[in-house]
Amino acid sequence: MKKDSKLSSILHVLLHMAHYNRPLTSEALAGFLSTNPVVVRRTLAGLRDAGYVDSTKGHGGGWVLVCDLQQITLRQIYEAVGAPPVFAMGNRMDEPRCLVERAVNHRLENTFQEVEALLLQRLDAITLADLAADFSHGYQAHCSGEHGHEH
Repeated sequence: MKKDSKLSSILHVLLHMAHYNRPLTSEALAGFLSTNPVVVRRTLAGLRDAGYVDSTKGHGGGWVLVCDLQQITLRQIYEAVGAPPVFAMGNRMDEPRCLVERAVNHRLENTFQEVEALLLQRLDAITLADLAADFSHGYQAHCSGEHGHEH
């Protein structure tokens, strides 16, 4: 089963936007992800609605961050991109008659809820500024060698 990489992709794009600190076109952002600019525009539209990014048209236009990276958590971004399901697993039947399957469903559902709550708690503890600092540290260490930042 294919993994949902929407959160990872949008965080990638947001860090590039923070790094360049100037408007970036959908085409440029799509190049960072090896995807179509329409996918970038569609995804960033949700972040624009949440007030994290904005866009301008015309020469010199593009997408820009309009939020304080220290105030925005990964959970907020996760929710802005539609809170994709954490698990691909689920119960075989929602309302089974079989007592065995009911017991299985009960335990699995509780476990899934606990794990999802833990993930959301962890996402709440990480800001975009934390990710930007991680990137800056890695970028400086990498660029002090012979190679630049590559995709």
